[in-house]
Amino acid sequence: MTEEYAIDTHQLTRKFGQRETVRRINLKVPKREVYGFLGPNGAGKTTTIRMLLGLIRASSGNIRILGKDLNENRMEILKDVGSLVESPSYYGHLSGYTNLKIVTLMHGMPESRINEVLAWVRLEQAAHRPVKSYSLGMKQRLGIAMALITEPKLLILDEPTNGLDPSGIQEIRELIMRLPRDFDITVLLSSHLLSEIEQVATYVGIINQGELIFQGPLQQLTERSKPYVWVETDRPREAAAALIGQGWDAEPDEAGGRLRTSVTYRKESAEMIRFLVQQHYDVYRVTEKKKTLEEIFLALTGQENSL
Repeated sequence: MTEEYAIDTHQLTRKFGQRETVRRINLKVPKREVYGFLGPNGAGKTTTIRMLLGLIRASSGNIRILGKDLNENRMEILKDVGSLVESPSYYGHLSGYTNLKIVTLMHGMPESRINEVLAWVRLEQAAHRPVKSYSLGMKQRLGIAMALITEPKLLILDEPTNGLDPSGIQEIRELIMRLPRDFDITVLLSSHLLSEIEQVATYVGIINQGELIFQGPLQQLTERSKPYVWVETDRPREAAAALIGQGWDAEPDEAGGRLRTSVTYRKESAEMIRFLVQQHYDVYRVTEKKKTLEEIFLALTGQENSL
């Protein structure tokens, strides 16, 4: 385990009875990055986060956070970790400023820190209003401010945009992207929405049924999005066999009246179509398609047939 990771787990496992809800996962969260922790609902994301925060004990495996073993240094580590898991806790009848003041008193932080974090989350104008009058997005930003006020080196956010309208989502997204760049804070962001993760994260971990099935830079995931070509023809099975006989790859889709091939280069594609026409196959349409990240995610998690 190296010091380059803000979170580094080894074979992390959690059992409830005989059922393993998290199964031997090795999270590697690089420092000063936004790490998107992605998976369907019920995949094990929140259970993993609760183990990272010491809220529940791992059944087996090790957790190192900011270079230290969690079991041996729990209180020391958690001083440097901010979190927002599920809904933020606050006193609705008190102002945002007063809620933050309570947190500073609890942690022995100077009151001057309050205006600083209010500026970070853009709540200066609403600082002295009762929190119960805040929009849902403002409440989420206040929750993040409460997590940031202790000057954490690591911020863990579990589904922070749940229930927000588009403007609220955009506000949270912009804040998350600024944290590593402007304040050297590592962010672990959990979500079941790939569209959220791909707009803010630089690294991605995908968990499904308790297992980590992908981990790496977001770019590695996008590289799986290789284009392919659909060729609509009158006899897709025979045409595919003819192409394979000439050394091209092809897969028939008879129900759709077409075949699929990875031949996408212009010159080679033209040669392939010319060959089909010369062999007396009718070619009605040629369409290039590229897998979206959403399709890759659904394929990885086995959900492509569940929608």
